[in-house]
Amino acid sequence: MQNKWDERFYQLAETVASWSKDKTKVGCALISPDRTQVSYGYNGFPRGIKDDERITAENKNQLIIHAEINAILNAKVNLTGWTLYCTKFPCIECAKAIIQSHFKRIVVKRRLESSWADSQQLAYDLIKESKIIISEV
Repeated sequence: MQNKWDERFYQLAETVASWSKDKTKVGCALISPDRTQVSYGYNGFPRGIKDDERITAENKNQLIIHAEINAILNAKVNLTGWTLYCTKFPCIECAKAIIQSHFKRIVVKRRLESSWADSQQLAYDLIKESKIIISEV
């Protein structure tokens, strides 16, 4: 970690991850450049969607909103120059939203998950190409 603020905000992302009902608990915290504004998100279903018998192992991943997207949607402000802290490395879909939102830096675990490794590797390459700084924990 680069500094005490990175440690604190990464811990915030870990706390947010614990709020997820999903077995793959992922949390994300977005922090403004002056550290006065925060947005967060965790992986879960869209608001108002019940986790019931309609949700199967086969369709769950199609219905879940990833932590990074939830945090971006919750922010409702321009995120240019902000830092994103996430407990898992983003997939390609989240990476595209991160790039499009003009983040300056992301702080993540570089460890790639087996079922998502291909998507995460593509995301890593795209984020690097976009010149967003990747800090690994």
